[in-house]
Amino acid sequence: MSTTTLMPDDRRSLTLRLSFVQYLLAFAFAALAVAFWIFQVAQHERFREMAENNHLRRLPLPAPRGVLLDRNGRILVENQNVYNIALVREQTRNLDETLRTLAMATGVDVAQLRDTVNRRRRDPSYRPIVLIENASFEQVVAMWARRWELPGVIYQEVPSRKYPTGLAAHLFGYVGEITEGQLSRADFEGVESGTIVGQAGVEQAYNRLLMGKEGNRIVEVNSLGRELTKLDEQPPVEGRRLQLTIDYDIQKAVEDAFDAAEFNGAAVVLDPRNGEVLGFTSRPAYDPNAFASGIDRATWAALNTDELKPLQNRALQGRYSPGSTFKMAVALGALEEGIIKPDFHANCSGGATFYGHYFACWKKGGHGSLDLRHAIEQSCDVYFYTVGNMLGVDRINKWATLLGLGVKSNIDLPNELTGLVPSSEWKRETKHEKWYAGETISVAIGQGQVSVTPVSMAVYIATLANGGTRVTPHLLKAVDDGTGWKEAPAPPPQSKIDVTPEKLQAIRDGLWMVVNGGGTGGRARVDRHDVSGKTGTSQVISNLGRLAAARSGKDLRDHGWFVFFAPRDNPQIAGVVLLEHGIHGPNAASVAHHILETFFAKQDGKPLPPPPTHEDLRLDYKDPYARGSVVTGGGQQ
Repeated sequence: MSTTTLMPDDRRSLTLRLSFVQYLLAFAFAALAVAFWIFQVAQHERFREMAENNHLRRLPLPAPRGVLLDRNGRILVENQNVYNIALVREQTRNLDETLRTLAMATGVDVAQLRDTVNRRRRDPSYRPIVLIENASFEQVVAMWARRWELPGVIYQEVPSRKYPTGLAAHLFGYVGEITEGQLSRADFEGVESGTIVGQAGVEQAYNRLLMGKEGNRIVEVNSLGRELTKLDEQPPVEGRRLQLTIDYDIQKAVEDAFDAAEFNGAAVVLDPRNGEVLGFTSRPAYDPNAFASGIDRATWAALNTDELKPLQNRALQGRYSPGSTFKMAVALGALEEGIIKPDFHANCSGGATFYGHYFACWKKGGHGSLDLRHAIEQSCDVYFYTVGNMLGVDRINKWATLLGLGVKSNIDLPNELTGLVPSSEWKRETKHEKWYAGETISVAIGQGQVSVTPVSMAVYIATLANGGTRVTPHLLKAVDDGTGWKEAPAPPPQSKIDVTPEKLQAIRDGLWMVVNGGGTGGRARVDRHDVSGKTGTSQVISNLGRLAAARSGKDLRDHGWFVFFAPRDNPQIAGVVLLEHGIHGPNAASVAHHILETFFAKQDGKPLPPPPTHEDLRLDYKDPYARGSVVTGGGQQ
């Protein structure tokens, strides 16, 4: 009998094979252990939910957003119940066929339905996807009539936003389904896909307070996913009610005056004592109700391609040259720096030469010899060319910034932009060039590189009105947390300027004379009430550029400004009106007149004035085409 003897090499090979099998088995068991841990521990909740949803469903119940009220308790924004048509994908065998049938029944573009489903493809298949928001009665009936051809398609009665006043679109903003980008942000942590959130204005700024808490309905379903019985229901909790600082009557007066004027632009009205916003508009506007009901592609595209940019909040994002409304910053700076005194005189013969260039005044014949008060009243360019040249650009920048220009107002609304008051450092850092003294001449009358936002102009005039406190404009007055109204703390002032009262009073005297003396703001005068203000006219393009672009088809008319406060000795209202291409400042003063007339009628307990007509405003459409110097584009009234 013979025996087989394993050679050493064979033994090593067998040992290696056995070791490989052992390691393979060990790896397999380790992998199984990890998988069991993942399924049973790490993702326990997910798989438990999936198992329960074989016979249970958690259906979300959307929460109504909080109601917005004005300072007197009048409802500005509320909710209404609407019908949505939704899809439960796990109950649909042929998704494409279902979407095509639904599109035919309701008249909705099938591509739009597919896009909606694709955006929500990561949602659990049992969670309804809203395909048609605010469906019409006819659409709901058409869907229900073909329900046997539309497995998984349901309708839901849900709360939707309603903006009944038709006012302040940019102030309130609008709502819409949360975007992919928002889902990844920390401030939307815990918010699920498909949730309606604020996308602009107050709706966005105070979204967390307004959202409320979603409810749940737990139902039992059969193997086909059809609902058998309701097991539990947690009702949604409505969002908190917010009282805004807005005064409905003032807001309506602002909007009515803009309607009559037929100009685009912006207006911001404040209480100069504390920064509360009483009125706020940006024109052209949009209808926020179009967003609440699910904006269609055509409307959205039209809003985004409109050359007038109706989605732009001009009050916060429009940047314009301030024209002569800037002159008070130059005046206060010169007074406080000891450059001039209120009785400082300059002679205006219709223009003056600085650094080899002739700079014209808006009044061709000149104003003669003027002191500060009368220079403000008459808006004499030569006076402020002279004072600005003595003060210098860096000190102009200092005092304009202290008054609120060239910096953010920090209003409690999103996406505010910053204006610009130039300085030698700014030019060196941004353009890598030195500042030339001749550039200061244009800056002194609010032209050149100066740009401001309307909201910053409202803060600026409020600071002059209240004696030097740069208030923070704000909109939230009180919050109802379910136990009653709690006053919201007002934001502290941005700063307090230590100004000499007598010097500031000289400027305030000039502002009163603009409206009540022989100045350009007479249209803002209100009988038996002391209104102070300043007009401003700012060029869109230089006179040389205007000639070159005459055939461009663009509106090249000047912008019109009016800043104001009242009463003169105890200001309780301050604000700004900007008319885009409004030709000149007196037209803006006409709009402000109706706002002020409404304010004083309320204070005096008198009937409110009716909405003005176009004729009531007495607007001047004469376009002084070539006034002023082509070097500076003077003529700022």
